[in-house]
Amino acid sequence: MAGPEKRRRGMSSPTSARMKSRLFQNNAPLLAFAIASAHMKVEAWSSPSLLSTTSKPALSKLRSTFQADEIATSADASRESGKGKKTWFPVHPADALSSSNGYDSLVKSAYLRHILVASEEMADLVMDVYMKGGQLPGEDEMYYGKTEGDMFSRLARDVSICLDSREDGGKLGWVDNPHNEDNSSERLEKTNDVVHGMISPEVIQRVFRERVKGGDVVKFPASGGDGWHIIRVDDLHIQLQPLSLTSTGSKNIINKKRNKLKGFGKIPMSPIFQKVEDDTNYKGIDDDEKQSKSIYSVPNAQHYKILTAGCQMNVADSERIMGVLEGELGLKSLDNTDEGVDASLIQAPKSDKKQSTPDVLLLNTCTIRDHAEQKVYDALGPYTAMKRSGHPIAIVVAGCVAQQEGEALLRRFPEVDLVLGPQYIPWLGELLVEVGKGSQLCMTESMIWSERGGAEIASSDSSREKDGDWMSPIKRGHSTRAWVNIIYGCNEHCTYCVVPGVRGVEQSRSMEAILQECLQLAASGYKEVTLLGQNIDAYGRDMTPRRTFADLLHYLNDNLPSDTISRIRYVTSHPRYFSERVIDAVADLDKVCECFHMPFQAGDDKVLRDMRRGYSYDSYMNIIRKIRAKAPDASICGDVIVGFPDESEAAFQRTLDLMEEVKFDNLNTFAYSPRPNTEAANWINQIPPEVQSDRLQRVQALAAKHALERSQRYVGRVVEVLVEDRNPKNANELMGRTRQGRQVFFPGVLNDMKGELVMVEILTARTWSLVGKIADT
Repeated sequence: MAGPEKRRRGMSSPTSARMKSRLFQNNAPLLAFAIASAHMKVEAWSSPSLLSTTSKPALSKLRSTFQADEIATSADASRESGKGKKTWFPVHPADALSSSNGYDSLVKSAYLRHILVASEEMADLVMDVYMKGGQLPGEDEMYYGKTEGDMFSRLARDVSICLDSREDGGKLGWVDNPHNEDNSSERLEKTNDVVHGMISPEVIQRVFRERVKGGDVVKFPASGGDGWHIIRVDDLHIQLQPLSLTSTGSKNIINKKRNKLKGFGKIPMSPIFQKVEDDTNYKGIDDDEKQSKSIYSVPNAQHYKILTAGCQMNVADSERIMGVLEGELGLKSLDNTDEGVDASLIQAPKSDKKQSTPDVLLLNTCTIRDHAEQKVYDALGPYTAMKRSGHPIAIVVAGCVAQQEGEALLRRFPEVDLVLGPQYIPWLGELLVEVGKGSQLCMTESMIWSERGGAEIASSDSSREKDGDWMSPIKRGHSTRAWVNIIYGCNEHCTYCVVPGVRGVEQSRSMEAILQECLQLAASGYKEVTLLGQNIDAYGRDMTPRRTFADLLHYLNDNLPSDTISRIRYVTSHPRYFSERVIDAVADLDKVCECFHMPFQAGDDKVLRDMRRGYSYDSYMNIIRKIRAKAPDASICGDVIVGFPDESEAAFQRTLDLMEEVKFDNLNTFAYSPRPNTEAANWINQIPPEVQSDRLQRVQALAAKHALERSQRYVGRVVEVLVEDRNPKNANELMGRTRQGRQVFFPGVLNDMKGELVMVEILTARTWSLVGKIADT
């Protein structure tokens, strides 16, 4: 790779460089591993986290102690305002599932790979090499060769003693969950019999008892003492079960019988939905066919309209939603646009023109800002009126308002057909099939992540392959840059924030799945990806074994071909968890852009404690100083909230002090607004709106001053710009961004330059953008 050498942590080993170099030889990789394991003292270099013998009760006690300490940091603020302690979110996603929607009722099967070795010491060695991206033990940085992004498959081919799977990269394929009640003994015998020659039923049971998810790697002794299995879970097949959807205590609801709507006394009607690959009558989640399609539905749906509000995560979700609507159900966008997602909940068009009336209306909603719910209700109005008049339209409310309001939304708007929590987007196709049969659904119960989503798996497929595309389809909103989700949910307890309640617990995607998505984007000509997460620094802490965000940055930078994706960005960091290894990655890795998004929210330590942010003014500034030392030209962006409950003028001044010390390139500014189901919303010492407004204006003025200062440093420089589009305000100019994220406008022809990296000389600095010209060669 170009640029500085990557920093990696080596560990001491008595093995010579000559012996380790033998691991690179293709003619005897297994022998090389055997020699290495025979001569190395495993304890000297194996990862402590992988070899830990700490019992589960002991780990649970340690975790409880840590969580109690964290909650105690804001105990003084809690006593002052009568705030109770919050129950900490579970680290393992399966622990967040309800009893009515449990792991074994949801998980039908898992796609597995394995490596079989002779001893536990050998298993630890292979696991350690895999977790470190191929780095071999020792102080000098030796690597186990490069691979096509999947080190596990490479290791399986080279060292596994399972002759039936090693040539396929350790592939076991789809293995059914023996604890799932729908997997009958006859089915298990038929489907799992394919793999029993490679892995025993007892080991399969142990894998599912661990309630594994995609990306997890576990090790177990083989039955009969014939070695040790290292097993990686590529993905889960989740099946929505009728009983789990309607059982007592579940937040998921299916109303099979719809009542007449007020006004015209019409029974709500929806179009019929049918999966593209299914030419037969799809029976959906429930096999009950007693409802009359002539009453409840009309000919097949053809067009959809989606309206989106909120953050980048919602925009990315809308791209996934459009992918399901078009890729699985064969629908077409009413807007007939190849790019872009409508970024606002606008009023619906009048329905007097046939082409302006969708068969499916989907609102992807946000609840971060004040009055978010009312904006959704206003946007729904024209479409619910259509439904009441007898027009066959399917109305779906998705996103954070849907998750927050749940069944209450159906009570307020009985015209709505589907309330869809963000975690159910992969199953939207199945759920709309049910809507087409006349059902009304609310899907907000906790769910475990699956790349495969609602796609079917052929149980008779003896090869146990992933049939078709691995991931649910996505319709991208741009052809040059793309969003890539790496972690869903948030486990924090910030007292002002509604996100954990509407986005669920943290669930990281596997590094291999993320890379595969990026490689698909690269093959389609994309040049930039932005990695998304509510708390991106939490990436991997829910995985087994634990991974880190810095690990992922190194992995992507190493495995994306040099002539494809050239820029990697990410949002959003949390100062509490921010790692110096991430700073090193940004400074050292050639594909990772020199841009840090570091929300600070407030400058006063008491306000930060009341917010339960977990850091202080000084600790935040320590991060900034490290960034400035290692990546001096990097941009630093942030978020700030003014007018938080009990924020004094002196406390607000500390926010201004921090801004003066940092000088942010870009700052997102917000006045605090109480959000539903958050602690701070019930506190008594709320700040008057006029005071909030004054502070917001002062912050915005200072942020603009600093932004202009940061822009001015580019004047006279020649910078690399990725051409994204035409300047929407000047058809003769192009628009792109520097590696630091600054927007640049310059003359050019879009057809010649879109998606290209060009060198631009900066002539003029503006507050939030730059103006230049193509640099002379």
